[in-house]
Amino acid sequence: MFPKLNPMNRLLFYFIFLLSHIAFATEEDSTSIAKKVFVMEIKTEIDPRMNRYVELALAEAIEVSADLVIIEMDTYGGAVNDADDIRTMILEFEKPILVFINKDAASAGALISIACDSIYMAVGSSIGAATVVTAEGVAAPDKYQSYMRSMMRSTAEANGRNPRIAEAMVDESIEIDSISLEGKVLTFSTVEAIKFGFCDAQVKNIEEIIERNGIKDYDIVTYKLDSADTVVSFFLNPFISGILILIILGGIYFELQTPGVGFPLLASIVATIFYFIPYYLNGLAEHWEIAMFFAGISLVALEIFIISGFGVAGVLGITMTLTSLILVMLNNDAFDFSFVDSDAIFIAILTTVSGLAGSFILLFVGGVRFADSNLFKRVALQTVQNKSEGYSAASFRTETMLGRKGVAYTNLRPSGKIMIDDDIYDAFTRGNYIPKDAVIEVISEEGTSLKVKEIPAE
Repeated sequence: MFPKLNPMNRLLFYFIFLLSHIAFATEEDSTSIAKKVFVMEIKTEIDPRMNRYVELALAEAIEVSADLVIIEMDTYGGAVNDADDIRTMILEFEKPILVFINKDAASAGALISIACDSIYMAVGSSIGAATVVTAEGVAAPDKYQSYMRSMMRSTAEANGRNPRIAEAMVDESIEIDSISLEGKVLTFSTVEAIKFGFCDAQVKNIEEIIERNGIKDYDIVTYKLDSADTVVSFFLNPFISGILILIILGGIYFELQTPGVGFPLLASIVATIFYFIPYYLNGLAEHWEIAMFFAGISLVALEIFIISGFGVAGVLGITMTLTSLILVMLNNDAFDFSFVDSDAIFIAILTTVSGLAGSFILLFVGGVRFADSNLFKRVALQTVQNKSEGYSAASFRTETMLGRKGVAYTNLRPSGKIMIDDDIYDAFTRGNYIPKDAVIEVISEEGTSLKVKEIPAE
């Protein structure tokens, strides 16, 4: 039997009981809150696009207040500089980041995996082979290997893994007793990685990783690119890039041939924006590459409108324009293509050349239909050249027209009509545009047409 309590003690007892019950209930409720597990993928080549993907994904993980981030990985590697950026982002991330190697984590993939707090691997997976190679597939010079060894070593040290083993994944000359033989770059299978501390456990799926970390109640948030970033990725497709190049070059050419039409120039400007911005956002298009494009276009315009003929400025302008379109698609370091895959170079050149060829085909084949369109009829002369209206052919001219002055009867784009002493003649310029009513001078007689230049107003 419990002793009898006076009213004051009984009240104190009930108060203590109530407080303990509230505390217990609060603790129970706090443990029942579901953890947010953020899942992202690295399943393609490590390049500027993947670099930006990881940056956006980790930003999203922060925004949704993720408690844990899991990277599902299956990659053969890629660019060292982008792998370094991703490694740094992972090391500096405040929440735990785990990696699930679902088959391969080679080269740059190994570096990124070692940067994670924990490594899990599926059966039959591998990690290692982090030797830096050139575009031809041969080992890069030692300065690059040294840089990679340093990153692997420091990353392993940061997460309590054997730095010597990490270096052996890069340098075939490093020999470690019973682990790595000299002359062979180190690569671990799942069992070997577990044995030597480069894998926490063999698992079947992400759910098993979560349970191994003692999380019972959780919500998985799988990262997907939003609509804007999906559109950006769409325009990075080489086929789409080729179409954009076609519109850029074709629009510029048509506008230069027929100044004042406007639509070709507008199409070219829009295509230029859609071409450069996605590559710029993904870290491929450098400022100097974009500047080279506009410098090339400026040289071509200078050659056509100001400099007579077509010489050094025009050739240099075309070369700079096409070169910039190619370089924008490649992850080169100021013309250093040591780590640019040869296939990527071939695709970039093929895309640009295809766009250039397509623009010429469009001009010659589509130009016929365009000439019959209502738009063309609004900007081109459509009247019949009757003699009764003052038109005359070269066969009726009894004296030379060289040096004679008159006015532009129509806009010359670069061809059109001129009027000299109330007579109308076919005429063309040296490639530049002369507006209607401008004062002109005949500089050459060529067949039935007169070659003219504009005389500046005094």
